[in-house]
Amino acid sequence: MIRSLWIAATGMRAQQLEQDVIANNLANINTTGFKKSRIDFQDLMYQVSSQSGSETSAGVQLPSGIQVGLGVKVVSVSKNFSQGDYQQTGNSFDWAIEGSGFFQLDNNGTTVYTRGGNFKLDKDGYLCNPEGLRLIPNVQVPSTAVSFTIDSGGTWSYSDSTGASTTGGRIELARFINPAGLTAMGRNLFTTSNSSGDAIVTNPGEEGCGTITQQYLEMSNVNVIDEMVKMIAGQRAYEINSKAIQTADDMLQVANNIKQ
Repeated sequence: MIRSLWIAATGMRAQQLEQDVIANNLANINTTGFKKSRIDFQDLMYQVSSQSGSETSAGVQLPSGIQVGLGVKVVSVSKNFSQGDYQQTGNSFDWAIEGSGFFQLDNNGTTVYTRGGNFKLDKDGYLCNPEGLRLIPNVQVPSTAVSFTIDSGGTWSYSDSTGASTTGGRIELARFINPAGLTAMGRNLFTTSNSSGDAIVTNPGEEGCGTITQQYLEMSNVNVIDEMVKMIAGQRAYEINSKAIQTADDMLQVANNIKQ
């Protein structure tokens, strides 16, 4: 019974962490390019009182032994990089990636990655994210530009007041063998890890990278209904584990009250 108290406690801790993950998903339902997280559980070690296949005193083998599990643990919280819905904005500096890939940003000399394509112009005419981190490769729009376009392959151009069009360059996207292994930094940014592998930088639409759609944003891929169902299931699992603790406590109380 003492053992069951600790086993149920591991269940309550695991379900509490799942509720934290669900709450973060729901909190970012309107975050541009946000990718929902999923929690994975794993059972703990087992206490073996009788090994399967061992011989009994009668000389026969046990078809199954006695193994008592000691609870559950969280083995991972991973990002789901499925495509989010698109929202048309009409803004020339709003871009959505159709398919895999990440925009690259310069974070004080370190390259970081994002799915959020809601870019702005800084005081020098460079495209940057809402926090001010500039896009890599740099995209500088001159003050004389009156319109800006970028095609699906990443080639961008601008037109001046005379209608003359100038091709400025081509942006690149980064993709990863294991995007779920990226480290989430917050601020809608990711950085590489040993699990994600190095970035594979290429042009949009090439080598497995997605293409770019202008005047659209990729919204969060969080499904409210799914998260609510998970929340209810997690709440019930939490209640069941708390009930197991209460039941074990009641049984201990009965044992303590036994009189000669």
